[in-house]
Amino acid sequence: MLRALARYAHWLHGQWPAGTVENLPELDADGQTNVRGLYVVGDLAGVPLLKFAADSGTRAVRHLAGELRRAAAAGDSPGLVDVAVIGAGVAGMAAALEARQLGLSCTVIESGQPFATIADFPRGKPIYTYPTQMEPAGQLRLTADVKEDLLRELTEQTVGTGLEPRAGRARKVIRRGDHFEVELADQEPLRARRVVVAMGRSGHFRRLGVPGEGRDTVHHRLGDPAAYGDRDVLVVGGGDSALETAIAVAEAGGRVTLSYRQPEFVRPKAANVQRLQALQTGAKAAAGAGSLALLMGSQVEAIGADTVQLRDAEGQLLERPCDATFTMIGRQPPLDFFRASGVALQGEWRPRRWVSLVLILLAATVVYHWKSDLGFPVKQWFEQAGWFPFNLARPDSAAGLWNILRLSATQPGFHYSLVYSLAVVGFGWRRIRRQDTPYVRLQTVTLAAIQCLPLFLLPFVLLPWAGHCGWFDSGAALQPVADALFPESQWAVHGREYWRSLGLILAWPLFIWNVFSHQPMGAWLAISLVQTFVVIPALVYYWGKGAYCGWICSCGALAETLGDSQRRKMPHGPGWNRLNLAGQVVLLLVAALLVLRLISWGWPGATWIRGAYMGLFMGRDLSWSALPFPLTFLNYAWAVDLLLSGIVGVGLYWHFSGRVWCRFVCPLAALMHIYARFSRFRILASKARCISCNVCTAVCHQGIDVMSFASRGAPMADPECVRCSACVASCPTGVLQFGQVDPTTGRPLAVDRLAASQVRQIEQP
Repeated sequence: MLRALARYAHWLHGQWPAGTVENLPELDADGQTNVRGLYVVGDLAGVPLLKFAADSGTRAVRHLAGELRRAAAAGDSPGLVDVAVIGAGVAGMAAALEARQLGLSCTVIESGQPFATIADFPRGKPIYTYPTQMEPAGQLRLTADVKEDLLRELTEQTVGTGLEPRAGRARKVIRRGDHFEVELADQEPLRARRVVVAMGRSGHFRRLGVPGEGRDTVHHRLGDPAAYGDRDVLVVGGGDSALETAIAVAEAGGRVTLSYRQPEFVRPKAANVQRLQALQTGAKAAAGAGSLALLMGSQVEAIGADTVQLRDAEGQLLERPCDATFTMIGRQPPLDFFRASGVALQGEWRPRRWVSLVLILLAATVVYHWKSDLGFPVKQWFEQAGWFPFNLARPDSAAGLWNILRLSATQPGFHYSLVYSLAVVGFGWRRIRRQDTPYVRLQTVTLAAIQCLPLFLLPFVLLPWAGHCGWFDSGAALQPVADALFPESQWAVHGREYWRSLGLILAWPLFIWNVFSHQPMGAWLAISLVQTFVVIPALVYYWGKGAYCGWICSCGALAETLGDSQRRKMPHGPGWNRLNLAGQVVLLLVAALLVLRLISWGWPGATWIRGAYMGLFMGRDLSWSALPFPLTFLNYAWAVDLLLSGIVGVGLYWHFSGRVWCRFVCPLAALMHIYARFSRFRILASKARCISCNVCTAVCHQGIDVMSFASRGAPMADPECVRCSACVASCPTGVLQFGQVDPTTGRPLAVDRLAASQVRQIEQP
């Protein structure tokens, strides 16, 4: 049994990659951190591309220039500059050029040489200035396609025009009232009204953590490959930098061993892999070229004076001669600098964040108990306190649309749905402005229309108005329909339970109340079964789980609008991926409740079954008398429908992204994960375009490691995908697009016509 469950878990969620995301600074749309006036641009803003670096530096200065114009003048305070730029790379120099263009005083701080990262590239390294059609804002232009030419081009536009950086190493930035102090090593602090951090990751190399790594024979960059001709060289890593280093040294005559911990390459460009394989087989070995050996699935154990110890894929310890070692395993952000400067980092928790989480969850607890009226008598407390809108009096007559609105307004659900709809519309407009693609426009408008019309106006305005106009009265043509779908109730303010119309959009088991109600609801049971087991499987088969989650569902509507700016906060990694299975437990529970409910309908004499159902669902016994307080909350209605769906699901928006409920707990999503395993929908990837920047994974608020698929050119098949298009739209090189494949063969069948990629949209004629 346990083995079968393990196989099922692997088939559904366990087989998919689970990459992690770096803790970069939290930035707003203008590149500003939580420390107002402190900006971060370039590689540390999330996109390691030269054109994006130049563009981000320019736009940050344009934004802060507007702030400076609105702020009080600095006066003649000695030594106070308008802008301090930390880092003289592409982003920093673009920012300095823009500051000079706008008439702002600017000082650039650089610990090494200008454009140090480019200068450290191997000789003759090809430069890929993606996206080819993009023209970055500002004056800095990048047209060369080889390292030496690009370095010359950039130097002429900056240092050649008198833009000389000041030597210094920044330790931290401290805000002093209306200005900043940049603390420098062995120098007086630099005072500035605004600060732009553009230091990139130079010097912050990742480490292997093995004995001997500190030897002077261990390097993190390759200068002149010819210096290693006829020498034994170990290169560690599996990205483009590692492959290019190994290729350059081998072509210069070195004897190279390339060690990579994975069994296959997934990140480097196809051209580099082909060059590597050609050198390995000797197909392109020129006169004087060295040799190249691959050790896939290997780990470095220790680095000696003239040897290196490695453990191969079979676990055997190997010793190889080694005159030099290049650890090309990437760089990491200067996190200590940001922490010392008070900059919030993605994924890091401080006391202030814990306090805000507790306060938001408390507020959500009050709101949802007032709306749902389960457990705590919050609604009665507010009514007794006389707080608007909780104390609205009922109108004397329900005649007229205004009185119908007034009567609907006496229900907590009316105000909740109204605010919910306004949030979807308002934040949806902001989402369109932030990421304006045809896909996002149509998706957002569709979500807003569904939320406002069938999920708000229909139950609270249109159906009550039709009922009060006599459309559902005895003898009317629509009475049988109304009796079947909206039964009369003494608790319903309009005489009928019009709230059940939500079930026309929100399918079981997301919306459970039409089936788990006080009386048998055969019509709603039939509708729910058709929705859940006929309509939704068809949608998922062709367009994936996101056809419902991303285009119809009200949970998805709020997640894609209000939660859009929080999507980078979703945690990633293997542990969180295992938690995806929690939804299967909730699905099993709600399925058991449905079975008990069906039996209790068809077997009225089985009072113990009805009692079991009522206890599991509502936490009450057969006679509907309240259980003792501690047991009141051990039921589905409170624990899942209220606590997890409402309080936790919405309360965690600002700390864990807007898809916490959808990803981990939603029973309908859990069911659609099963459907999605047979779906034709995929996110297709062009491997040749992928630069392994990890942006697609970072913006996925379902925790999917999209980059692991894209870097291999494999169709993304993780069933968690909600088709939000964030990964497609955010990819800086246009790698991704929505499409369909044959589920059996994996052969591509079609590509979506609705443009979701900003890069591909520009490239289209």
